[in-house]
Amino acid sequence: FTAGKNGLAKAGLAPALAELTMKPTAESVLKGDEGVRMQKLLDALENLDDVQDVYTTAVIDQ
Repeated sequence: FTAGKNGLAKAGLAPALAELTMKPTAESVLKGDEGVRMQKLLDALENLDDVQDVYTTAVIDQ
């Protein structure tokens, strides 16, 4: 990532945005009550003032 970003900078190309994305290699499917509870937890975390981003590997099947 850093090498690519630095290479662009040396070529005189300044990216408007540079970030690293982590993608999961496995997901967890949650159904029924488990899915509802997980969604409530995610909503509660997202509503906290100190939390910027919330990530999960859960796939909520409702």
